[in-house]
Amino acid sequence: MKTAVLVVGAGPVGLTLAMDLAQRGIAVTVVETRSAGEPPSVKCNHVSARSMEVFRRLGVARKLRDTGLPADYPNDCSYRTTATGIELSRIFIPCRRDRYTATGGPDTDWPTAEPPHRINQIYMEPVLFAHASGIDGLRILNRTAFEDFREENDGVVATVRDLHGGTAFHIHAEFIVGCDGARSLVRKAIEANLQGTPIIQRVQSTYIHAPALLGMMDHPAWMTLSLNPRRCGTVVAIDGREKWLIHNHLNREDETFETVDRDASIRAILGVGSDFEYEVLSKEDWVGRRLVADRFRKGRAFICGDAAHLWMPYAGYGMNAGIADATNLAWLLSAYLEGWADVKILDAYEAERLPITEQVSRFAMEMAGRVLSQRRTVPAEIEHPGPEGDAIRQQVGQAAYDLNVQQYCCAGLNFGYFYDHSPIIAYDGAEQPGFTMADFTPSSTPGCRLPFARLADGRPVYDALGPGYTLLRYDPDVAVTSLAEAMRADGVPFAIVDVPAGEPQPPGGRKLILARTDQHVAWRGDAIPDDPALLVSKLLGRARETASA
Repeated sequence: MKTAVLVVGAGPVGLTLAMDLAQRGIAVTVVETRSAGEPPSVKCNHVSARSMEVFRRLGVARKLRDTGLPADYPNDCSYRTTATGIELSRIFIPCRRDRYTATGGPDTDWPTAEPPHRINQIYMEPVLFAHASGIDGLRILNRTAFEDFREENDGVVATVRDLHGGTAFHIHAEFIVGCDGARSLVRKAIEANLQGTPIIQRVQSTYIHAPALLGMMDHPAWMTLSLNPRRCGTVVAIDGREKWLIHNHLNREDETFETVDRDASIRAILGVGSDFEYEVLSKEDWVGRRLVADRFRKGRAFICGDAAHLWMPYAGYGMNAGIADATNLAWLLSAYLEGWADVKILDAYEAERLPITEQVSRFAMEMAGRVLSQRRTVPAEIEHPGPEGDAIRQQVGQAAYDLNVQQYCCAGLNFGYFYDHSPIIAYDGAEQPGFTMADFTPSSTPGCRLPFARLADGRPVYDALGPGYTLLRYDPDVAVTSLAEAMRADGVPFAIVDVPAGEPQPPGGRKLILARTDQHVAWRGDAIPDDPALLVSKLLGRARETASA
C-alpha cells in the first residue's frame, strides 16, 4: 500500500492533520486501532477559538458547533462548596445558542469569527471522523495497529497489523506522522525523549450516569468546581442531562490512587449522601505532568499532539495545542510535496512549534500550581452559616474567579503566541509583543498571528487567505506585480487581497502584510523588496539571509 503521508492515530489531532492534507490534494492514510465509530474516552471538553478557526477553514466548524451540550445549556464555570451546595462565584460563558451574539461577559467579544466551543471529545470526534471519511484522497484504516517503520532514501516503510485477522503488512509513505498519544510508538521510534516535570498532580476521573443530579443543582453549569476542606473536585456536564465526568483531585502528598475511596470522594464532591444513586460508566486514574519531547522530528518522521507534549489540561489547551501542531505541519508538508517549496521548509515545524509548546506548557504548570494552592487552603468555615461564613465565601469565591477567569477566557493563549526563530519568516527587527494566558496585543510583526478584521464584504480576513501565501494590500497604489511574478514562478499558491481605504488596518501601519495559510505573518513592508526572489526563497526554505523591505 502506498500513500504520501501516513498518519498514526485518528484522534482529533490525527484527523485534523489528515483533513488538512487531503483538502490540499495530498494523499493521506490514517491507521487507528479502534473500530470505525468507536467512541474515545471521555477526556477533552473544550475546543479553543484558534482550533475552531482551523475547523472553519476545513469546513467542519458549523457541524461541531451544532453538537454537544443542549443549545441553551449554560456553559458557565461555577465555584461552589459542593456541586449541589452554595455557589461562591460564577464565570459566565455563553451557551452555544448565543455564542456568536453574546456580549458583555468575560468570554465574549473574541477577536475572531469562531469563538470557543465547549464539547466533549466523545461528541467531537465522531463529527471529525464523518467529515474526514467523505474527503477524497483520505483513507482511514480502522482496527489497524502501527508497529514500527524504517526510513529509506525516498520515504518510509511502516509495518502495521490488521487487528481483525492478525496479518501484518507494509505501507510505503513519503512521510510518517505520529499522532498516537502519550504512549506514542512513533515518538519511541525516532528516539525522542520527554523532559520536564513527571508528576504535578494525581487525579481520579469517573464518568457516571446520574439522572437525578441535574435536578439537585439550582443553577447548572458546564463545569462545577467544588471547594471545601474535605474534598475538592470538578464536575463536567457531558450531555447536559444525566451524564457527568468527575475529577477527584488528590491534593495531599500522602494520597495515592489506592488509598483514596473513589465513591466517598465522588459523594463529597457532589455534596450528596449515601442514598444518592449513580452508575459508573468508566473510570481512569491519571497523573498530570509537564513533559515536552526534545525533538518533534527525525528525518521523514514527525510527532504531533500528546505524542510530543503532555501537560495538565489547564486552559483546555492540551488537545488544542496538538491541533495547532497539525495545521502547522500540514501546510509545510503540502508545500514540499506539491513541489513549490524546498525540503528545508520542513525544518520550520520543530523550530516553530517546539519553543511555543514549551512556553505554553509552563503557563499551564504555573496555573496548576496556583489552583492546587487554592484547593489546599480552603477555610474550614466556608460552609458556616451567618455573616462570618458569608464573608469567607465571598473572599474565596472572588479569589477563585480572579484566578480562573484567566484560563477559561484565555485570549492570550489563543491569539498571542508567535514564532520568533523560524527559518521561513522574514523578520524586520521589531519585537513581538508579550502575552499572558489571558491577554495579548494584536500585532502585524512577523511571526505573530495576523490580527483579526472583517473585510468590506463582511468576511473575516482569515476567510480570504489562500492555501499558500496571501498579500494584504492596504494601499492600492503600491506595486506588487514583482512579488506576484516571483511567487508564481515557483508555483507558490499566491493571492492578493486589496483592503479598501477606511477599513481597519492591523497595528504597525505597514501598507503590505504577507500572511501564511496558518494565519501567521510571514513578512510586512511598505514596498516590495528590490529582489523579491530573495524574499520568496526565504519563505520557501531556500535562503539563509533574512529578506526585508
